[in-house]
Amino acid sequence: MARYRVVIADFVVDDAAPEREVLGDIADVVMLNAHNEEELHGHVEDADALMLFHTIHLGRQTIDRLQKCRLIVRCGVGYDNVDYRYARQKGIPVANVPDYGTEEVADSAIALMLSLVRGVTYHTRRLQQGDKGAWHYRPPWPLFRLRGRNYASLGLGRIGIAAALRAKAFGMQVLFYDPYVADGIDKALGFTRVETLDELLQQAFVLSIYCPLTEETRHLIDARALALLPDGAYLVNTARGGIVDTTALLEALRRGKLAGVGLDVLPKEPPSDDDPLIQAWRNPDDPCHDRLIINPHSAFYSEEGLRDMRLKGARNCRRALLGQPLRNVVN
Repeated sequence: MARYRVVIADFVVDDAAPEREVLGDIADVVMLNAHNEEELHGHVEDADALMLFHTIHLGRQTIDRLQKCRLIVRCGVGYDNVDYRYARQKGIPVANVPDYGTEEVADSAIALMLSLVRGVTYHTRRLQQGDKGAWHYRPPWPLFRLRGRNYASLGLGRIGIAAALRAKAFGMQVLFYDPYVADGIDKALGFTRVETLDELLQQAFVLSIYCPLTEETRHLIDARALALLPDGAYLVNTARGGIVDTTALLEALRRGKLAGVGLDVLPKEPPSDDDPLIQAWRNPDDPCHDRLIINPHSAFYSEEGLRDMRLKGARNCRRALLGQPLRNVVN
């Protein structure tokens, strides 16, 4: 019996041990470590299954080349870097791995919140710069007790719930807006559901974002939305960069509308050096510098989480190759 061919398109650079652990008895696993879509051409046409991470986009030009692909797995939660609608037209299911890094992203979101709200990053940066007046508790914005403050979750999927439960453990009041979540989950978790985005924004002490990037959510947090936040609110985004208009975000931070911003994701990754947000973040003289945290889309990572993601993606490929029911198909 001929062996199948499973191609890992990007991201994996060390070895394919987790994937071979799952697939080695039935398939050859090939790693490409592509940096753009064009580098896939000539290497994926005969793939029986394709595993994709978040560093490249998979569009029509590649999907049209797939001659016998039974499944495209987006190894991660978001799948906005795959033209999944077109793949469906071509008869190719696309699946994600929605549960691999729930704990890691939730922990990272809360870590960003605490670093901002408790002035941790502000203090250490000022001390590093040798600011003579920095050895004092007062330099940051006025800091307030977390207990009793409103934690506003935009989206309440797996990660949103996990992070909100952590915020609740700090004594925060959890509010959420998610029109796609069934009635009653608020009662089961002890959260407060609001009916509109505006209502959520108007009450947020910390706004934390967990929704997917779609045409509906692109630039959902724009200048109008930011203006609705109470003065001195905080914003944390561990979802997708395109949900937030970073030009409006920078302006809100500079004006003091926002007391702090923590970003694990950006609209373009990695960002260009001339991005105004990046320039402000790097410039110690910019008023945003000490109140802006940027991470390199790393919230998902732990050794356990990364292994989970790869094993679960490979297991779904195995199901596709053996004609078994697929998990987490998004198209």
